Amino acid sequence: MTRPGLSPDQTAQVKRFMPWLVAVALFMENLDATIVNTAVPTMSVSLGVEPLSLKAVLTSYTLCLAVFIPISGWMADRFGTRWVFTRAVFLFTLGSLFCGLAANIPTLVAARVVQGIGGAMMTPVGRLALVRTFPKSEMLAAMNFVVIPALLGPLLGPFVGGLIVHWLPWRMIFFVNLPIGALGLWLIKRHMPDYKADEVPPLDLRGFFLFGGAVGMLSYLLEVFGEHRLPAAQILALAGAAAALLLAYAWHERRSAKPVIKLRLFRTRTFNVAVLGGIVTRLGVGGVPFLLPLLYQVGMGFPAWQAGLFTMPQAVAAITMKVMSTSLLERFGHRQILIVNTVCFGLTLMVFSLVGPGTPLWFILPLSFVQGLFSALQFTSMNTLVYADIPDQDASMANSIALTAQMMSWSFGVALASLLAAFYLGAVPQSDRVHFVSALHYSLLTLGVLTIVSSLSFWRLRANDGNNVSNRPTTPDGESCEAA
Repeated sequence: MTRPGLSPDQTAQVKRFMPWLVAVALFMENLDATIVNTAVPTMSVSLGVEPLSLKAVLTSYTLCLAVFIPISGWMADRFGTRWVFTRAVFLFTLGSLFCGLAANIPTLVAARVVQGIGGAMMTPVGRLALVRTFPKSEMLAAMNFVVIPALLGPLLGPFVGGLIVHWLPWRMIFFVNLPIGALGLWLIKRHMPDYKADEVPPLDLRGFFLFGGAVGMLSYLLEVFGEHRLPAAQILALAGAAAALLLAYAWHERRSAKPVIKLRLFRTRTFNVAVLGGIVTRLGVGGVPFLLPLLYQVGMGFPAWQAGLFTMPQAVAAITMKVMSTSLLERFGHRQILIVNTVCFGLTLMVFSLVGPGTPLWFILPLSFVQGLFSALQFTSMNTLVYADIPDQDASMANSIALTAQMMSWSFGVALASLLAAFYLGAVPQSDRVHFVSALHYSLLTLGVLTIVSSLSFWRLRANDGNNVSNRPTTPDGESCEAA
């Protein structure tokens, strides 16, 4: 691994400012995702189309993430973290400008593709630069700067988006990214280190097309699955094709010396638990941003911007947990935190089933704050555990796998939440507020139970797993973490 030649003072400066520049980029990306969802009805009126016609605007971005995230690690190794990150932020900002200037659906979709390519490189390469800058003993503190924007974007997005479309033209939801992107580019130029791998093999094109095609197909399937827009036969055909591509990639990976994605990394237990166990846990995390706005707006009758205010305590809680998480993980360890916190997060989802018309704010706001605490601690714990036992030379590969899994689990969380709500609603029309609220309550209960059950996956961890990233003293009964 080639590291830039920096003096001790320059290294200290990079460590001080780089988490902030990564945070700026990630906040822009995560905020944009939720703002666009809020603005869809207004955009459809302005462009003279039905709201469902804008589905391609959302899926085109998600598909680009699914396809290009797997090669982000190879790009960073080949061209350098600063080179790739600069162009990722530039592409995302340029795509935002094109989105705001789009005159019709095709040009808007094309602009979202540009945004998606930039976004697919922005998050993985930003996190990879953090992993390579900070030793594992400092990883927890550095990752807190990644967790916070990842949480603040979805939490603030509905409120900010609601305000923008209420008071300003919808195009401002994209133009708001321009000054943030300019700030990010300035910070990159001043503080972003440029890490490159010493020897980079050619890109595994066959593996890229197999794995990227499978993940892209699954991502599209999850987007349309939650809306019940495809016949069952087509859904099964798409799922079968995606499974066939994944199996073909698994066969190819065993025979490739330098595959685009190393499935063998799952033999490392901590990585295996953090990624695969985290997929199930994130179903609830992904479903909540879909269900709660429906509960607040449709079930309780609040406008979008006012309902967005109910997410503000979660943002405050995320910042609070940034201060608390380091000491909590150092005191209790990843295993105990993940088991207990996952159960607590599931319980808070179930408590939201008590929220409905007439529920006082003094109940909703503290509940949102508590949920924000558990959610932030869950992200921090799982994200840092990913790198606990991964060698430096495999950090970019582990980063790509983990982020692809996160994106897919979030998408599936939304689809699952939609299916649950439709199942519990049955044939009753959505205009029936009483039954609609009841369906949302049962959906939240189901996601809560599923989240609690997912805590069983973290029982596979050992007491000392993750101690090297949490700075927790090793206990005498600790065992090696390398075997899955």
